[in-house]
Amino acid sequence: MTITKDFRRKRIKMRIRKVVKGTTEKPRLTVFRSNKEIYAQVIDDLQGKTLVEASSRVKGVAGQKINKTDQAKLVGKLIAERAVEAGINEVVFDRNGYLYHGRIKSLAEAAREGGLKF
Repeated sequence: MTITKDFRRKRIKMRIRKVVKGTTEKPRLTVFRSNKEIYAQVIDDLQGKTLVEASSRVKGVAGQKINKTDQAKLVGKLIAERAVEAGINEVVFDRNGYLYHGRIKSLAEAAREGGLKF
């Protein structure tokens, strides 16, 4: 049986989720990366609610002609901005099974620069 990329990512994701849990004081910042877009959410796992979200499909990011890594930086800044407005300063980062480089890394670094601690 061959292991597909998606199956491998889901296996890594479950390994990460055993450890990473979002609480009310320190919610989970999770990232989803598709071929075209990137999405980020701040989730309280105890209540099962999304507190803040941002994506590359919002008006300020979608209209610009930039590469996907720069889009991820804008989404990272946007999620940090919205989280700080909502009173969230600390989060745990859930890379969702993706490797920590490229778009995921640039989103995380931009969120740190925006004021989130993780």
